[in-house]
Amino acid sequence: MDFETIAAISTPPGEGAIAIIRLSGDEAIQIADRIFYAKKQLNEVKSHTIHYGHIKESEETIEEVMISVMRAPRTFTREDVVEINCHGGIVSVNRVLQLLLRNGARLAEPGEFTKRAFLNGRIDLSQAEAVMDLIRAKTDRAMKVALKQMDGNLSRLIRSLRQEILDTLAQVEVNIDYPEYDDVEEMTQKMLLEKTILVRQSVEELLQTAEQGKILRDGLATAIIGRPNVGKSSLLNQLIQEDKAIVTDIAGTTRDIIEEYVNVRGVPLRLIDTAGIRETEDIVEKIGVERSRKALLDADFILLVLNQSEELLKEDRALFEAVRDHRFVVVLNKTDLPTKIDMNEVKKLAGENRIVHTSLLTDQGVANLEGAINELFFTGEIEAADATYVSNVRHIELLYQALSALDAVLQGIELGMPVDMIQIDMTRAWDLLGEITGDAVQDELLDQLFNQFCLGK
Repeated sequence: MDFETIAAISTPPGEGAIAIIRLSGDEAIQIADRIFYAKKQLNEVKSHTIHYGHIKESEETIEEVMISVMRAPRTFTREDVVEINCHGGIVSVNRVLQLLLRNGARLAEPGEFTKRAFLNGRIDLSQAEAVMDLIRAKTDRAMKVALKQMDGNLSRLIRSLRQEILDTLAQVEVNIDYPEYDDVEEMTQKMLLEKTILVRQSVEELLQTAEQGKILRDGLATAIIGRPNVGKSSLLNQLIQEDKAIVTDIAGTTRDIIEEYVNVRGVPLRLIDTAGIRETEDIVEKIGVERSRKALLDADFILLVLNQSEELLKEDRALFEAVRDHRFVVVLNKTDLPTKIDMNEVKKLAGENRIVHTSLLTDQGVANLEGAINELFFTGEIEAADATYVSNVRHIELLYQALSALDAVLQGIELGMPVDMIQIDMTRAWDLLGEITGDAVQDELLDQLFNQFCLGK
């Protein structure tokens, strides 16, 4: 494919030691050569080499740079690629970029480098999406999952399933067009049944990893709730290892929502420290309490903090009722003080949910809490090395649709429907799986997906 040569800054904006400007396209080397001054011209150098020189406009030296030259097809985009390593100042980097644009390059759209890698057959769509997952990874485990997907582990499995379906459809056509036996209809339906069950089982196994995959990719919205002054802000500070929230003995200190990301033994949590939930006449605190109630409703996971040195109050019981439909862990704080809480009632209210004892004042029990969170979401965990890990929301939805199509095939066989009718649902499953890898995808979807990428990627 012939595309315009594009350019963009590939490093984050701001001051830094180095900034990189990337070009890709048929004229990438020629455009860079027009503004680069060194002993040797870039169109004469070997591929995958780096060269020292200066960027100039007319006689004015703009930057001292190192330029990497990579010739097609052994590049990320399978086009000629040039990367200009500048000093990391905002002004100098932008001047170099503007100079490239004036010399024939076009400013890249968000994700356009990765989109070209896909369109040029360098990667498939699931691998392209894994690039963004890798950039956004918040834990080592999430990073490993993204790397495996970039390597094509998911793609290979999906293509294998599609090939199974395609072989089955082809055999069905042969049986219909060239029947050798009187019972060809029965034999064909038996073959369809066996293959559909086999493919369906593989899709189900993939979907079993979906919940953990989504957690790794997007993190868990985790609300820390409780009455005022039970230790919610102290818990936040302990988990993030930073004094982010103000901690005092005065009830109602936290007036607004505080959010922080934290890696708890490979589980990414978006911690939300809420204002203490209680009835209050303070207008500002009342607003904070309402926001806390909303955060509770939107949360994927709850840390319900209680003061074990006090008896349970009606506010505590109301909080148990509010989190009844959520996954939660009860944090019994202030174990350094005498116990007054009724443990039998706490256990009854908690049901099967974990109870962890802590003294945040003396740093006791936080490790046990982290272990409980890890066990809750990764019991019998699927290791990041598993080649069949699925974490992308779009992929998960397509797998569920494919599962529904395969169920329709099984239902059609059970009802004795004609084979050519059953084939329609089988073909639909094949198409849906193809949307994961991009083998069957609309241009509008491509634009939507790649627009989520950052510039320069």
